[in-house]
Amino acid sequence: MSKILLLGSGELGKEFVIAAQRIGQTVIAVDSYENAPAMQVAHGFEVINMLDGDALDRIVAKHQPDFIVPEIEAIRTERFYDYEKQGITVVPSAKAANFTMNRKAIRDLAAKELGLKTANYRYATTADELQSAVAEVGIPCVVKPLMSSSGKGQSTIKSEADIATAWRYAVEGSRGDVVEVIVEALVKFNSEITLLTVTQNNGPTLFCAPIGHRQERGDYQESWQPALISDKDLYEAQDMAEKVTEALGGAGLFGVEFFLADDGVYFSELSPRPHDTGMVTLAGTQNFNEFELHLRAILGLPIFEIKLEKTGASAVILASEHSDHPTFTGIENIAGLPKTDFRIFGKPTSRPYRRMGVALTNDTLDTAISEVVERAKAAAALIKVNP
Repeated sequence: MSKILLLGSGELGKEFVIAAQRIGQTVIAVDSYENAPAMQVAHGFEVINMLDGDALDRIVAKHQPDFIVPEIEAIRTERFYDYEKQGITVVPSAKAANFTMNRKAIRDLAAKELGLKTANYRYATTADELQSAVAEVGIPCVVKPLMSSSGKGQSTIKSEADIATAWRYAVEGSRGDVVEVIVEALVKFNSEITLLTVTQNNGPTLFCAPIGHRQERGDYQESWQPALISDKDLYEAQDMAEKVTEALGGAGLFGVEFFLADDGVYFSELSPRPHDTGMVTLAGTQNFNEFELHLRAILGLPIFEIKLEKTGASAVILASEHSDHPTFTGIENIAGLPKTDFRIFGKPTSRPYRRMGVALTNDTLDTAISEVVERAKAAAALIKVNP
């Protein structure tokens, strides 16, 4: 039995803890607030500011974990190198966690060191620098904080009048203490995919069937598996994913995002952990869901294959109001639907557009993806989040 220190305790962390509990692992869940979703199913929990390096050092020394598993971006990741020297396994590796928690490090690795195709981009640390960066990249363009998640702080600049607002929104949506943004040229893509990539210490790199998704406000609304993609584009995406994950090192599941355009595949972003769009795997689309794959790779358990068994879709259940005690209605309606399931994450508070749950649907492999997606959206609409 291993002890895992989970840094970040949202809905993705909760499913990871459930997977770990099922095969006898001990998990201590950590976040900045009490009663976070993963804490509700973990063996123990800690509440700290993970940007406080001393606090992070304290709980690592207290619990002496075998593994440190980051689930969010806002962590003092430079401490991870010291933890590795102490003999603790940082997942997937200290380098991977440190690089991918900051869009600057991972983008420069992909574009400059590995030569992967990406959107044209610049960085800015002030509103004036953003003005100059936009002039170089061109309008329209996308602005994102270097450290954020779920689309927070992300916006599209469509005219010069949008620049000042985009800067303020990016700073407000940034996680951590890094006040810097990345400005990307808008890629004229046909679709976006997430390629869940599993690296193993003693086995080949494996890929899940690609996942398609639709976003609003920079956050995913529906995802589906498998995504429609040509063999040529899939091979190119897999090649790029393998190169970047190999450069980062370590074992675990990576969520690698790509744009599919007329002129090929563009690398977009990478997360060194289960991906929100990958919640579709909870619909039973694969022999192992993304959380089980992450855990097995971490523990060094051999994964013979990842097999697509069904088509599936996920659709988010969003809150519309602020509440300190949200409740849910309509659960009995969704529960009675065929080939349908749902998750309520157990978040103790709600706010507009906060993801509170997800509806899941599946069907046979010969079923049209559009049909499965529409069923997931209809199912999600049956559950209401009440203040």
